[in-house]
Amino acid sequence: MRWYLLHTELRQEKTTLKHLERQGYVCYLPLFRTERLVRRKLAAVDVPLFSRYLFIRLGQDKRDKSWGPVRSTVGVSQLVRFGERLAQIDEDLVEMLRAREASFIFVPERLFNPGDTVQIAEGPFAGLDAVYQMSDGEQRALVLIEFLSKPISLKLDLASLHKVGE
Repeated sequence: MRWYLLHTELRQEKTTLKHLERQGYVCYLPLFRTERLVRRKLAAVDVPLFSRYLFIRLGQDKRDKSWGPVRSTVGVSQLVRFGERLAQIDEDLVEMLRAREASFIFVPERLFNPGDTVQIAEGPFAGLDAVYQMSDGEQRALVLIEFLSKPISLKLDLASLHKVGE
């Protein structure tokens, strides 16, 4: 049995993992925690470390599970190849990723950090750049804008802000 790399459809890593595991395949999807806006509220969510990829353990022996069902599983794009050869992943790499993921303290990566330049996307100040100051609860943020040559603090909905440069 060896580890191989599987390429998935866009944002289908978790669905693909679930379907493959239901079929009896051994898979691994490394995750990390980050902040995202979910239904206009700030939430800590687990996202794939490698977007559109997951690891699958497959054998080459006739007694092992067939590779055929893998290709037709919901969310699977293809097995990653280098030329004609399937991309084999070293067992040590997978174990290192698992160990790091298990020992990692889940402190979410922040959506915005104090001092970040953000752009207001909605409301009367739409299109203006602002400086993110801090979160004011789960749904609002305190930002600083330059208005008529004076700095002004505003409380805005987090969903109405976008990081400049992303």
